[in-house]
Amino acid sequence: MARIIVIGGGTAGTAAGLALHKAGFEVTVYEAHPTAAEDIGAFLTLASNGIRALAQIDASDAVTAAGFPLATLRVLDGTGAELANRPLTGAESDDGLLRYRCLRRGELNAALQTEAVRRGVGLRHGARLVSVEEGPDAVTAHFADGSTATGDLLVGADGLHSTVRRSFAPATRPVYAGEQVFYGYTTEAPVTEETGRITLMRGSAAAFGYAVSPAGETYWFARVTGEPLPTEELAKGTPDRWRELLVPLLREDATPAAGIVAATADRLMVTHATEMPLGAPWRAGRVLIIGDAAHAASPATGQGASMALEDAVVLAKALRDAPDVERALTAYEALRRPRVEHNIAVSGQISRRDDTRPGPTTPPPTDDELLRHLEWNADVWTQV
Repeated sequence: MARIIVIGGGTAGTAAGLALHKAGFEVTVYEAHPTAAEDIGAFLTLASNGIRALAQIDASDAVTAAGFPLATLRVLDGTGAELANRPLTGAESDDGLLRYRCLRRGELNAALQTEAVRRGVGLRHGARLVSVEEGPDAVTAHFADGSTATGDLLVGADGLHSTVRRSFAPATRPVYAGEQVFYGYTTEAPVTEETGRITLMRGSAAAFGYAVSPAGETYWFARVTGEPLPTEELAKGTPDRWRELLVPLLREDATPAAGIVAATADRLMVTHATEMPLGAPWRAGRVLIIGDAAHAASPATGQGASMALEDAVVLAKALRDAPDVERALTAYEALRRPRVEHNIAVSGQISRRDDTRPGPTTPPPTDDELLRHLEWNADVWTQV
């Protein structure tokens, strides 16, 4: 049985641990943070493809116990006029297999980690990777506390600023994707909204979206195209400062957006949209990166977590089905790169409001092809 080291206990890493364990591998996940609750402030939406990937590793119930489902999408223009109001993919699914779900990132990580521990997947917190050493027959991870772990393969799922990626591609770094991204929560929003619906607004100065939880809490985000905020301001900014920047932009439109942000007290955050360059290397020898470490995209398409869950399933299947590790990793990359790089390109075009930027030359898989890639009992090796 191959021994696999996974670096990073977020969405991509813990899902990979679950998938690899299901495929019969000996796997341990190493997470730098001392608990599962890191990044608890951010929220995300799992799309139907992400929920489908969870189902392949029998983790749907664990995750859908957190957050709340989204069944419909409404789109408004800057005047507040309704442009669209339709069911989301999977809204009709009684078993939750395809139904969109809104939840905090920390809740997703905690649910996946709890499920991993329940199944006997090795999970070690407080293990901060400092270097990777590859030998002729194995790869060794060195941690800040002086401990080490040796395996047949090391999978880096350690996010945007991946230490694993730096070990073999130090010049490859994420770049600014053209947007400041604000997000927050409030129970005082001046809107009366049914739960289970996400509303998107195409404003003149910002894109805005919100959904209301069953408890009456409004989750919202705003994306503002423009130059990045200065590093010091981004690090030291306060909720008051972010409201000062954002509310005047939203007041240019006749939508509820400005009122929602003005009603948000202290749970208001901002970050930069970032993306990985197309064609960036994903592997070297016995080392592979997945998730945001390999193919982070701007959040404009809302696919980051769902793509990471797909990665986990396809990687486990490739290692299970291919004749050896080298051919498994080659197959994995051939199956995944066209899809995730298409997402990077499309998200970047939306973020920059520029649809002229070139994208990848290889088309993404069709919906039917993706279903076969994810279907647990379908042999990946025959699909390359």
